[in-house]
Parts: sequence; C-alpha cells; structure tokens
Amino acid sequence: MGKITGFLEIDRNERKYEPVAERLKNFDEFVIPLSDKDTRDQAARCMNCGIPYCHGTGSAEPGTPGCPVNNQIPDFNDLVYQDNWEEASRNLHSTNNFPEFTGRICPAPCEASCTLNIDDNPVTIKTIECAIVDRAWDEGWLKPEIAQQKTGKKVAVIGSGPAGMACAQQLARAGHDVHVYEKYAKAGGLLRYGIPDFKMEKGIIDRRVAQMEAEGVTFHYGKPVGGSAPGAIDPQDLAKQYDAVALTGGAEAPRDLPIPGRDLQGIHFAMDFLPQQNRRVSGEPLDGTAEILAGGKHVVVIGGGDTGSDCIGTSFRQGAKSVTQLEIMPAPPERENKGVTWPNWPLKMRTSSSQAEGAVREFAVLTQKFEGTGGKVAKLHCIKVDDKFKPLPGTEFTLDAELVLLAMGFVHPVHEGLLKSLGVDLDQRGNVRANLHDYQTSQAKIFSAGDMRRGQSLVVWAIREGRLCARSIDTFLMGKTDLPR
Repeated sequence: MGKITGFLEIDRNERKYEPVAERLKNFDEFVIPLSDKDTRDQAARCMNCGIPYCHGTGSAEPGTPGCPVNNQIPDFNDLVYQDNWEEASRNLHSTNNFPEFTGRICPAPCEASCTLNIDDNPVTIKTIECAIVDRAWDEGWLKPEIAQQKTGKKVAVIGSGPAGMACAQQLARAGHDVHVYEKYAKAGGLLRYGIPDFKMEKGIIDRRVAQMEAEGVTFHYGKPVGGSAPGAIDPQDLAKQYDAVALTGGAEAPRDLPIPGRDLQGIHFAMDFLPQQNRRVSGEPLDGTAEILAGGKHVVVIGGGDTGSDCIGTSFRQGAKSVTQLEIMPAPPERENKGVTWPNWPLKMRTSSSQAEGAVREFAVLTQKFEGTGGKVAKLHCIKVDDKFKPLPGTEFTLDAELVLLAMGFVHPVHEGLLKSLGVDLDQRGNVRANLHDYQTSQAKIFSAGDMRRGQSLVVWAIREGRLCARSIDTFLMGKTDLPR
C-alpha cells in the first residue's frame, strides 16, 4: 500500500470531458486524461482493503461484484503510486488482454465494489487503468509475445469481437496456429461497428490487431461462415480442417417492436444506424446501402441502455433537431441504498455523456403505434405505464419523430446459417449451450464464448470468456494448459 492515509487526504478527481459545443463538432474521443501526477494521487487513494471486492470473486457467474477479468487493482494502483508504470502495465495485462478497451467503455463494476464507494467516493480505477495502458503504448512496452514453440495444432475462431480477439491472442501465445474468420472488412465486432468513435477511436483496435498478427494470428476478412452470402464458408468444412473451433460471434438478433406502423420508412434498428457512421468515419464504403441520417430531424430512440446512448450521441453529431429517449422501465432512484446493494452493481439513475448532450429522457413509456405521412414515420403514439408495464389510462401523448431508432437490446445470436449448420444445442434463451467449466458445445471440438454463449453483455465479460475459452481449448488440444485465467 503506497500511501496509508491517501484516501483521507486526497479527494476523488475524475477525468473531464470537452465542452458539449466542442465535442459535437466531430467524432473524436473527448475525454481529457489526468496528468501523471493526478493519476498517481488517485492511485494513492486505494485502501488496499482486507477484502478487495474490486478484484471480483474469481467466479465467471453473472451478478458477482467487482471486475469480471479479476484485475489485480490494489496492486496496479500501488505500482502507479510508486511510479513503476511499466510493472503496472505488466500486472494489468496479466489478467486483461485489452485494457485500452475496458479503460474507455467499461461501466466499471470495480468502482461500484470499491470500499470507498460506501460514501460515493470510489477510487478512479477505470481512469488509472486507461492511463497505464495508454502510457504503455506510448512508451513502446507492448511488444508482440511470440510463442517459443509451435504446437502444430490449428484453431479457427469465428468472430473477431473482444471475445474472439482475446481467445485468439491467448491461443497464439500458447503456440497454436490461429485463424480468425470475420464477415466484415475489419476486426473488432461491436467495438468497431457498434461503439461510436467518440467513445473509442478505431486505431486503438488496429494496433492490437497488428500485435496479434505479429504473434501469428491470421485474420480472414469478408469471410462469413455459414449462410448463403457470396463467399460464405461451409461451417462443416471448417470444422474438418481445424483441430478446434471457437464460436465467438455476437448476439445479433435485435429485439423488435411489432406495433402498428412498424413498416413505415424512417424506423430502423440501432445496429443498422450506428455501423454506418463508424464506416463513414473510417472511410469504409457503405456498399450501396441506403443512408440513415439524423441531420435536421426529430429523433426518437426507443431503449434506455448503452446502445440507445450511442444513438443519441451519434444523432447530435449528425445535426439532429431534437433527440428523445424512451425507456419502458420506471425511473431508477437517484441514489442506491448502500446497505442493501454494496458491493454489488446498484440500480440507480445514471446519465451518460451522450444523454448529457441534450437528450430528453422519458421513463415508464410504452409506444403503442407509429403514425406516418406519405409512407414515412412522423409521430409516435405513447402512453405511460405502471411498475407492471400496464398502460395508465389518460396518460396518452404523441411525439414528433422523423427518425426512430430501436435500441431495445438483442435477444440471442442469429440461428440461421452457422449455428444450424453445425447443429449445436441452444439454451432456453436461444444462446449457444456451453458450460462455464470448459466452454464446450454439444458438438465435438466446437467451443463458444462471449455474447454468442451468454447473450448480450459487457466487453469485459467477453474478454473474460475469451480467455477462459482459450484455456479450455488449449487443455483439449494438449492435455494441460499454462495459459493464465
């Protein structure tokens, strides 16, 4: 423990944002890092608790407090305080392949679990994590970790999101010949095509991909596995060619809103809207897809989660006239009851940076029908609901809407094509059935991890599952594994 009285002497100091008027001018990241001194001061606040819940419990079960990848948070805080940044980077990377991803977009359950959060002043763990890895890249400390010996085993990883990337990198470092198959033009999954650049610029993914390629990972882009798209690969052929296959795709089947007027023009899934803007920023062609743009329009986002927030920030940057976000759940409390919730993730009112840019938020609202003129959406007919989602008579209202974005989450992976062809069993939620012990599916040598296995979740959970899946595949191929958890 670096400074025993640090938590008593130093106030919490979080990263700041560029002013709204400035950050809305572009799609660049707008978080202003702390100075090295301020970061060290924040690390000095860590109490080195007897039971550091920020670590996580070591369990891969959902709902457990702390960090899903079990980052050794008090340790790297102490190393930063001691100004030993390179060792802090080694410590951080021992549990997390991609801390530059989580340091930007993780909701930080570790901070909710921090002992100092008992009075709403947790250590700025996410800020410190991001500072460590950004400095590591700047200093050139993150070299490719090339396996000393090759095993002669070949593994196919289908899907290059954070679960697939973590799984592939770990397996390559164990000496296997790893091939990643990605249906899109670049790696990253939702990191690249879902999360806006203003939250994470895509060069951050590119430099990791370059590291992985140097470690021996081969990426195959524009290669859908399963289905009837041009150039699609037969999953059965792939399974025959490789010693093991990891299914690490996303939960891509979106939740729809089948109400009157759904067929009007101007109503789109969030994941038809967000990837377009990411492609514009990166210069990737839209391949003739009809453009979805918010400029000059009244936009309504249906869904109150992170994807909805991403739609808000993107709409404002495109020049939307107004943005309203609808959530069917009641408004959460402003503060949680610490005695009941801590150290678990609390239900409380949170305002994202995008919501703070000028969105109107409405809670406990049900959309009953869409109304249009000339075949295009123009209004939403809504009604307030009670805590059991029953409509409250007399609370009806309408909203102007020229663009409606459905951001109500994802129900499960797409079943047609890959999963049906392989014949893997699904669980009751429609996800690939694979247990937490070895991540094996019902089919021999086929494994699964990330959203395809667990359903829509966090990037940090995807990294965790990708790492554990790699351990299981290594054990399956070699009879043992030295890969870390």
